[in-house]
Order: sequence, then C-alpha cells, then structure tokens
Amino acid sequence: MAMMQLEAPRRAGILSRLGAIFQRRALQRQTREELSRLSDRELADIGILRGDIGALSRGL
Repeated sequence: MAMMQLEAPRRAGILSRLGAIFQRRALQRQTREELSRLSDRELADIGILRGDIGALSRGL
C-alpha cells in the first residue's frame, strides 16, 4: 500500500516534466520558424545572423 502512495506523485512529476519538455520544444520550434521567415535584412536589423537562428531558438 505504501508503495502505491509513492508511485502516484512520482508519476505525476514525470508527466509534469515531460509536459514542460514538450512545451519548451514547441516554443523553440515556433521561434526557429518565425525567425527563418524573416529576410536577411530584417534579421540584420535585429542583430541576428541566419546561421545563429538554431542556437538562439535552443537558448530560450
């Protein structure tokens, strides 16, 4: 019985962490896609090089 009481919060914690990972990856993907749509001129205006988009999106 005590084992089942410990597993429920652990499972909830794992699901919570997985949810956070999926949310973070979705935000990274959205950021990468939005920056990729900008022209080189628009990226230069905000101080970003096209080659930096991947690293910038992962850094969020």
